[in-house]
Amino acid sequence: DDSRVTGEDISYPGSGGEMKGYLVKPAGQSGKLGTVSVVHENRGLNPHIRDVTRRVALEGFVALAPDFLSPLGGTPADEDKAREQFSKLDPAQTTANAVATVAFLRGSEDGNGKVGAVGFCWGGATVNTLAANAPDLAAAVAYYGMQPKAEDVPKIKAALLLHYAGLDTRINAGIDAFRKELDAAEVEYTIHVYEGANHAFNNDTSAARYDKNAADLAWGRTIAFLKEKLA
Repeated sequence: DDSRVTGEDISYPGSGGEMKGYLVKPAGQSGKLGTVSVVHENRGLNPHIRDVTRRVALEGFVALAPDFLSPLGGTPADEDKAREQFSKLDPAQTTANAVATVAFLRGSEDGNGKVGAVGFCWGGATVNTLAANAPDLAAAVAYYGMQPKAEDVPKIKAALLLHYAGLDTRINAGIDAFRKELDAAEVEYTIHVYEGANHAFNNDTSAARYDKNAADLAWGRTIAFLKEKLA
């Protein structure tokens, strides 16, 4: 109910069917703004991600959180049920829907034609893969996301901002190889590792995972990066 932004649930064209999403804009917007796709964790489009989407809009962007469970009917209210749905998604369809979301934002009458994406956990991996499949994506921010396939890295055109949690050994095992692949492909990227932080440190609805210091630092870096790349 923050009066500084306006949000609505929308439907828009996916790759092979309708996608659902939550679209938020600054209230009283003047001029065209950079646009950002906010990609959820493996809990779907839940209240936390809606809140993150509003935070992005508050910074002066048109922000859209796609519901990647749309092909299965959308995110259920029960988070455990939502998590179970992710194994039923077709990865190629998910990537195609992510690319379709970029196309939708590029054509937004409120947008300036520049599109970024930020994703968390499952969404971080999705954003990494999106960057390799959407040459018109300007900026990609992945929070503790699995790295894309090595053969896909040379296709990345977007600038990357990669946030990792120091204690997240499973995801971090892929950093060194990813760094070498990015260097070889001459991709613009920045990597930050937040020592002492757990996977999902940005999620302030999880007392066990949330790390305010890491989250605030990463968020400040994310917004500065998006403002630079989507201006």
